[in-house]
Amino acid sequence: MAKTKSVFVCQNCGSQSPKWIGKCTSCNEWNTFVEEIIEVKPKAVNSVVIGLKSSSKPQLITQIEPFDQVRIDTQNNEFNRVLGGGIVPGSLILIGGEPGIGKSTLSLQIALSLKDQKTLYISGEESPQQIKLRADRIGIKHPTCYILGEVSLESIIAHIHEHKPDIVVIDSIQTIQTDKLESSPGTVGQIRESAAMLQRLAKSTSIPIILIGHINKDGNIAGPKVLEHIVDIVLQFEGDHNNVYRILRATKNRFGSTSEIGIFEMMNSGLREVPNPSELLISHTDDLFSGVAISCCIEGIRPILIEIQALVSSAVYGTPQRSSTGFDTRRLNMLLAVLEKKAGFKLGQKDVFLNIAGGIKVSDPAIDLAVAGAILSSNLDVPLGKRSCFAGEISLTGEIKPVGRIEQRIAEAAKLGYEQVFISKYNKKNIVKNGQIEIVYVSKIEHLLNHLNQ
Repeated sequence: MAKTKSVFVCQNCGSQSPKWIGKCTSCNEWNTFVEEIIEVKPKAVNSVVIGLKSSSKPQLITQIEPFDQVRIDTQNNEFNRVLGGGIVPGSLILIGGEPGIGKSTLSLQIALSLKDQKTLYISGEESPQQIKLRADRIGIKHPTCYILGEVSLESIIAHIHEHKPDIVVIDSIQTIQTDKLESSPGTVGQIRESAAMLQRLAKSTSIPIILIGHINKDGNIAGPKVLEHIVDIVLQFEGDHNNVYRILRATKNRFGSTSEIGIFEMMNSGLREVPNPSELLISHTDDLFSGVAISCCIEGIRPILIEIQALVSSAVYGTPQRSSTGFDTRRLNMLLAVLEKKAGFKLGQKDVFLNIAGGIKVSDPAIDLAVAGAILSSNLDVPLGKRSCFAGEISLTGEIKPVGRIEQRIAEAAKLGYEQVFISKYNKKNIVKNGQIEIVYVSKIEHLLNHLNQ
């Protein structure tokens, strides 16, 4: 007969303790231990270890049949791009993000957009009537989309076997509870066991399952780290409540790249795809302002033009401030040191504020040249050319280093009507002359300064 015993589990890292302790010895977090009741099954006596029969046998890799099922088109180009071309049958997808950012709206839109597929939307947080209100607001009609309000994992699995849907959405994994454990929903044991059972269900039936996950105060997906190891794809839905733009990033993808992003705009009727984010991330004004530069960065395979704004002013309180939004502050300090050493600008006693318009975060080093141009423009109070664009990485020696996929960057700038692009002279051998835009080659940061003074 199975025995039951209790163990205390840290809800932050999953560490276990036989008794309650105030501070976790693994992650040093306070008051995170919760008692969970586990069932200990007696070990089966295996008299013969060698020669056990197994349903699976080793196969030569050349003899394994390739995966012949095509991906499911979600009818959402941004979502398809991040996934790598669509939903792979039998995959387990986890979407995480802050409360109210639009996770449930995005998942419901995907479920309603699959016209030729039978979808099952399971919610443990909202009633079917509430989901119906959101569906009416989105305005998408789907005759074969089923809604289920359930938190019991065993009941959910039974409904999936009964209805045999083509895709399942579960909102959220933290509300699901299995009868195998006595602990409350959302605990480490419940999340781990529920995710493992759903993974086995998805692989055995080839039904893709989308899980919505909550995040903790640190911005990570709540629950044990093993949850992210179990699933095939981990998507992070980012944005802030003061901005209408939402960014979908893949932090793990077994079926595609993790460098792709999808950009959406939050509207009253739901999330709208943004196919050309460059036009939205650049201010449309006829006036010329100092401290503004346009750069072309690459996110995945997509070139995006972004607007970089800089403000340089005298430090009022003696100690200069360094602040940046959407750009690494440490890299900003490095670029300021290069400008002071190589370009002769005394920025040590000045406040420097940097902002990337649109509320997005960029890690592409190709925007270094635009950052330096915006800072120099603000310091000199000289506007840059309104039709100028920048793409180049700055080294510690002040040299402008070449960046990859320069042809795509130049083509994107030319498509949006820019007349001049500043790039590294070391990219010259990879350039096919483009008659739509003038290409200015610079090799050092001093050369950029000379162009600004002209």
